[in-house]
Amino acid sequence: MADHWSENESLLDEGTRNKSRAIKTLMEEIEAVMFYEQRAAVTEDKDLKEIMIHNRNEEIEHACMTLEWLRRNMDGWDEELRTYLFSEGNILAVEEEAAHGNSDENNGGSLQIGSLK
Repeated sequence: MADHWSENESLLDEGTRNKSRAIKTLMEEIEAVMFYEQRAAVTEDKDLKEIMIHNRNEEIEHACMTLEWLRRNMDGWDEELRTYLFSEGNILAVEEEAAHGNSDENNGGSLQIGSLK
């Protein structure tokens, strides 16, 4: 497990070590998803394919659980996930909107105040 420390582990506080553990775990889970996806894609054995798909889905679950832990415990994750996750349309357009908000160019000059009722 020591292979993922870029700094002397003994100098890191427990919170930083836990965040690093979670990020390393997320990386491993996503890598496992990739392996199972490829194995399921190429096997001609129906039963083995079903097992590989099942295993892939379990790894996706693990990755999502770890991602949620990061969202709750590490600065930056919550804001970025709220911006991009479940967004619609072009992802780069979502980024542009998040970075620059509504400009006069984007909303036809309207103040978009909403109902004054």
